[in-house]
Amino acid sequence: MQSWTRCVFVVVFVFTVRLVSSSVTHYSIPEEMKEGSVVANLAADLELDVETLSKRKMRLDIIANKKYLDMNKETGELYIVEKIDREYICTTKSSTPCYLKLEVILENPLRIFNMELEILDMNDNAPQFRRDEIHLDISESTPRGERFSLSNAVDPDVGTNSVKTYHISESEHFDIEVYTGRDGSKFADLILTKSLDREQQAVHNLILTAVDGGAPARSGTASVIVNVLDTNDNAPVFGKESYNINIMENSPIGSLVVHLNATDLDEGSNSAITYSYSLYTPEKTQETFNLNPNTGEITVKGMLNYEDFRIYDMEVIATDGGTNALSGQCKLTIVVQDMNDNHPEISIKSFQSPVNEDIEVGTVIAVVTVSDKDSGDNGIVDLAIPDNMPFRLRESSDNYFELLVSEPLDREKVPEYEITFTVTDRGSPPLSDNETMTLELLDDNDNVPQFSQSFYTIRVMENNAPGALISSLSAFDPDLHENQYLVYFILEKEVANTSMSMLFSINPENGNLYALKTFDYEIEKEFLFHIEARDSGVPPLSSNVTVHVIIVDQNDNAPVIVSPWRAHGSVVEEKIPRSTDKGTLVAKVIAIDTDSVLNSRITYQFLQVTDATLFSLDQYNGEIRTMRMFSYRDPRHQRVVVGAKDNGEPALSATVTVKLSTVETAVKAYSDMTEVPLEYDIFSDLNLYLVIGLGSVSFLLLITILVTIVLKCQNPKPSKAATACRNSVISERNSTIGDSTLVSNDAYWYSLFLAETRKGKFVVRQPVPKGSRYIVSSPPRTTGLTETSDSAASTLQVRNFISIAKSVHFCMWYFLRKL
Repeated sequence: MQSWTRCVFVVVFVFTVRLVSSSVTHYSIPEEMKEGSVVANLAADLELDVETLSKRKMRLDIIANKKYLDMNKETGELYIVEKIDREYICTTKSSTPCYLKLEVILENPLRIFNMELEILDMNDNAPQFRRDEIHLDISESTPRGERFSLSNAVDPDVGTNSVKTYHISESEHFDIEVYTGRDGSKFADLILTKSLDREQQAVHNLILTAVDGGAPARSGTASVIVNVLDTNDNAPVFGKESYNINIMENSPIGSLVVHLNATDLDEGSNSAITYSYSLYTPEKTQETFNLNPNTGEITVKGMLNYEDFRIYDMEVIATDGGTNALSGQCKLTIVVQDMNDNHPEISIKSFQSPVNEDIEVGTVIAVVTVSDKDSGDNGIVDLAIPDNMPFRLRESSDNYFELLVSEPLDREKVPEYEITFTVTDRGSPPLSDNETMTLELLDDNDNVPQFSQSFYTIRVMENNAPGALISSLSAFDPDLHENQYLVYFILEKEVANTSMSMLFSINPENGNLYALKTFDYEIEKEFLFHIEARDSGVPPLSSNVTVHVIIVDQNDNAPVIVSPWRAHGSVVEEKIPRSTDKGTLVAKVIAIDTDSVLNSRITYQFLQVTDATLFSLDQYNGEIRTMRMFSYRDPRHQRVVVGAKDNGEPALSATVTVKLSTVETAVKAYSDMTEVPLEYDIFSDLNLYLVIGLGSVSFLLLITILVTIVLKCQNPKPSKAATACRNSVISERNSTIGDSTLVSNDAYWYSLFLAETRKGKFVVRQPVPKGSRYIVSSPPRTTGLTETSDSAASTLQVRNFISIAKSVHFCMWYFLRKL
C-alpha cells in the first residue's frame, strides 16, 4: 500500500513541479565485476552537488531481487556490492540486451532519476553437453558418408560467447560437419569417412569438443563411443527422406499427425522395426508430439498454438530388431497453420468385403466420393490412403475415386486391412477428414503344415505298457477352416523285417503317438522313422518330420554272483589258517549286472557276519580281508553273508553265503613264493581222463572267446559313441596283481588272477598241488562288458557261457587235485 502511495505522489509531482527526469541515463558494465568496483560517478553525471547528497537523503532503488549496487553519499560514486551474473538476471538465452533498472531519489526538492545499467556478457561459462558419453551403434556395412546426429552442447553465454564450432579427435574413420539451426544453435553430425571393420576394431573412442567464440575461448568435451556392429542384410528405409506436414492449431490430444512407415526386406526379428526420436530432435518437439515406437504413428501430445510456435523440426530413426540393429532416418517438418471453417466430407458408395486372398491385381474393391462445402481452393479436395498398403486410388470422375488392388495379397501375413481414406482440402490451412474401412481376406490353401520342431527325440522307458501314450506331435497350418485341418500318418519303414506301424501308432486327428508293444532296452535301443502331416485342402499339402525314439533302461535285471561260484542255494566253504595276518585276502565276491551303466554299478556289503571285528568287506571290489589276527577265543567256523546291490531305483540285489573255517596249518612266508617247477604226481587212468576233459573245456572256452571277438569287430552297425572293437570283452590295458595268498585247509596255495572291472577286481582261483611253487602272471585287465543296441543280448549269453566254462574248469581241476 505504501509503494502505491509513492507512485501516485511521483506522478503528481511530475506533472506539477516537473522535477522527475524524463530522460534515462544508460550505463554498461561487464558481468562478474569485483565487489567495490566503481561503475560511475552519479554526482558528476547528474550535475549534483556532492556536499548536498547526504542532506537531501539521496538513495538508490534497484528493481531486482538482490541489491547488487549501492552509492557512496560522500563521493557520489555508484559501486558494486555483489557480483552480478548476467545469466542469473536474464534467464532466457537471447541476443537482446540485459538491463538492471535503477532509480536515484533526492528530496528537498524531490527529484527522481531513471537509469538503466546494461550487463554485458562475459565468456564465463564453458559449453556443456547433455551427456558425458554419447553411445553410437554403427554397423560395419554402413557406407562412407553416412551421417549420425550428435548431441549438441549448451552454453549459457550469448552472442559470440556461445557455442561456435565442434571438433572431433583425430580418426581415420570419422569426421564431423557443423551446421546452424533455425535459432542459431550449432549442431554437429558425425560423418563416416572410411568403412568400418568390426573384426579389426570393435570399438572407436572419440572425443567431441565444443568451442565457444569467446576470448579466450572455452570448451567442453564429451566421449563418443562408437560400437561397430555386425550387419544384417537390409536396413529399414522410409518412403521419403523428409516429410513436410501441416497441422491445424488446437488439434485435440492424441490426434494423428502422420503414420510413418519404414520397410525392411529382411524377415523375422530383423524386419521388426522400432521408431524413436534422434538426439537432433529438440526437447520441445518431443514434449509436443508422441511417437509410437511400434507403429510409427506420430500423434499430438501437447497443445498446439500457432502464435507460440509454428514450426517443429524432428528426426525419426527406424531401427530393426536384428542382433546387430540397422537404422534409417527421416526428417519431418511440422507446420502449424490457422484453421478454415469447413471440413471436407467423404462417403463410401461401395465397398467389397471379404475378398479372396488370390484376388487379381487391378480389381476394384471400393468406390468413394468426396465433397467440401467451401469454395475456391478450400473446396478442392484430395483423397489418399496410407502408403504402406497394397492398394491405390484412381479417380474415375469428378470427386469419384476407385480403390484398386496394387499388389498381391497374402492372408497369412495380413488377415485384414484397416484402410483409412483421408480427404484433404487445399485451403490455408488445409482441413481433412478420414473414413476407415476393414477389408477381410478369405483363405486359400497356399501353406503347407509346419511342425513345431524340425526333429523330435522321444525317450520311452523300457517295459512300457502296450498302447501307452509316449508323445504328442503337433503341426500348424496358418490357413483357415478345412485348409488347416490336419491328418497325421506314420510313413512306412521296416526295421528287422518289422513294419513301424506294428511298433507305433499315431492318432490321425491330434498327433498323439502310442507304443503298440513293450520294449526291452537289452534287445532294442532306438527307432528312427518319419511322420507326415497333411491338410484337408484341395489339393492337399503335406510335410513330414523325423522322429527318434530312444528306449531308456530300467533296472529290471538283478546282479548275478559269478565268483565265488557255487551251485544254486549252496554255501561256499573256504579254509584259512588261524595264523593269518591282519589284512590278508580270504575271499573275493564278484557280481555282474546286464543293465545300463548307471543301473549296473554294484556295491557290496555284509548282510550277516559272525564277528564284525574280524573281517572287512570293500564295498567296491568285494574283497574280504582280515581286520586282525585270530585269537584263541574266536570260533573255528565263521559265516558271512555278502549282498551285491546295483545302483537302480529300486535297487536289486543278490547274496552269497561264505563259510570260513580256520585250520592249524602253518603258512609259508610270501618271500618263499619263488618261481620253481611244478611237481606232478604219477597220473592214473582216471586222472588222464580228467586232464583230457579239462583240456577240451579250456580249448572250447578259448575258441568261444575268439569267435565272439571276431563277430563283434565285424558288426555292420557300429555304435555312434565307440569304435567297432569297443564291444570286445578284453581291452589292451594291463592289469595289476592283487593279493595272491589264500590258504585252504589242505594247505594249497592259490594263484589269484585279478582282472579289473567297473565294480572292482575279478578273482579267478587256480589250485596248485601242495608243496609246489607257482608263478603269478598278469592277465589283461577288462573294462567291463560294453553294451550296444545290437549286441546286448549276445554279450550277456557270452558272459554266462564264459562263467559256466570257468566254473567247470575249476571243478575239474580241483577234483583232479584231490585225486
